[in-house]
Amino acid sequence: MQFRLKIMSDFFIRRLDAGSSEFSGDLEQLLAWESVADQRVESAVAEILREVKARGDAAVIEYTNRFDRRHLSRADAFCLDQAELAAALERIPADKRAALETAAKRVRDYHEHQLQSSWQYREADGTVLGQQITPMERVGIYVPGGKASYPSSVLMNAIPARVAGVDEVLMVVPAPDNQLSDLVLAAAAIAGVDKVFTIGGAQAVAALAFGTATVPRVDKIVGPGNVFVASAKRAVFGRVAIDMIAGPSEILVICDGKTDPDWIAMDLLSQAEHDEQAQSILLSPDAGFLDAVARSLEKLLKALPREDIAMRSIVDRGALILVRDIEQAIDVANRIAPEHLEVSVDEPERYLPRIRHAGAIFLGRHTAEALGDYCAGPNHVLPTSGTARFSSPLGVYDFQKRSSIIYCSPQGADTLGRVAATLAKGEGLDAHARSAEYRVVKTPGAERG
Repeated sequence: MQFRLKIMSDFFIRRLDAGSSEFSGDLEQLLAWESVADQRVESAVAEILREVKARGDAAVIEYTNRFDRRHLSRADAFCLDQAELAAALERIPADKRAALETAAKRVRDYHEHQLQSSWQYREADGTVLGQQITPMERVGIYVPGGKASYPSSVLMNAIPARVAGVDEVLMVVPAPDNQLSDLVLAAAAIAGVDKVFTIGGAQAVAALAFGTATVPRVDKIVGPGNVFVASAKRAVFGRVAIDMIAGPSEILVICDGKTDPDWIAMDLLSQAEHDEQAQSILLSPDAGFLDAVARSLEKLLKALPREDIAMRSIVDRGALILVRDIEQAIDVANRIAPEHLEVSVDEPERYLPRIRHAGAIFLGRHTAEALGDYCAGPNHVLPTSGTARFSSPLGVYDFQKRSSIIYCSPQGADTLGRVAATLAKGEGLDAHARSAEYRVVKTPGAERG
C-alpha cells in the first residue's frame, strides 16, 4: 500500500508497507528513473565530439567561450601549471588546508590496501602461468567547477590513480565566467595532479578522449559531471575507458528505531540536498519511529540553504518504508542495491554477511554517510541506480590492467598442443590446430602437417 504523509505545506513524503500485496509494484515505481540523456542532449554532444575530433583546440576554445562565457583566444590560456596549483594551496585558509591534507592521507592509506601485485606459478612440466599487473599510462579526471566547489571529487578520483602508479594524471575543470575554486586547485596539488585544464562539458571529455595539440589523449576518464558530460562519456566509451555513467545520488537507511530521529532525518537530507532527482529512503520496523523521522524532516528542512532542492527530492523520490523486521529490511535493501546503505541498529556487524548489494555500507549509529563523502577513506565514487548488483566503488584496481602470462616448456607445449589441436579441429579452425601441432613432439616417421 502506498500513500503520502503530509508534514508541512506543499510537502508530502511517500509511505510504503513492505507487507502489502502492492509493495512490489510500489517499489518499482519509487525506484524508476530515466536515463541521464535524451535525444536532444545526445545530438548536441555528438556534434561537439565531431568538432573537437576534427578541429582540436580551436573547437574546444569555441565551445568553452560559448558555454562558459569566457574569452579565450589561445589554448595555453586554459592550462594551469604546477606553480599555479601550489599558489592556490598557499592561498586557502589553514583549517581548510589541514582538512584537505587529513582527508587525502586517509584516502591514500585506504587505497594502498587495494594494490594488486603480479603473480606466477610453475607447473610440474615447467610451464609457467601468471598475471602481470601494470598501471595505465595516462588518465583524465573530470571535476565540476565554477561556483561549485568539489575538492573531495579531486581527492577521490586522483589519489587512487596515483596509488596505482599511473604515469600522468590530468584534470579538467570548467571555469564559467572565469570563476575557479582555490579549494579545487589546492586539492589537485595535494592529490598529485600533473596538469589542469580549465575546460568542461562535452568538449572537455572529447579533448581527453581524442587528444588535441594541447590536451593529451588519455586511457581512461573518471569523475562526475552533468547530463552532457555523462552523455559524452557514454559516447566515447570504447575509444577510452570510463568509470561509470552515474545516476542521481542515493541513500538507504535501515534503522531499528533506537537512533535519534534527527540524526536519521539529516542523513536522508544529506543526499536530498544534492539535486531534485536524489533519492532518500528509510526502512524501519517501528511505525512510530517513521512518524518521528517525518516530523524531524519537517523541522530540519526549514533550516537548509538548499531547502527547495531537498524538499523536491523528498517529495518526488523519497520514502519511509515499514518492514516486518531488520531481516526483511535487508532483503528490500538487496533488491534496491543502493549507492549508500546505512545500518543504524544494535550489533550491525552481524547483519553484514547478509548484505549482498550496496556501493558503500555504513555500520552503526555514529557512522554518518557524509563521513564517507569526505574523509573516512573509502572512495565516494559509487555505483547508482541499482548497478551495485554488478559494480564496485572506484578504486586502485580501476587504474591497473591485468595481462595474462603463459610460458610453455617443451613438455608443456606437447601436452597443451595436443589438447588445443583437438579442440581447434572440433571448431573447424585448421590453422589454430596446425599452429599448436607444430610444437608437439613428433614420433619417429611422423611428418609435419
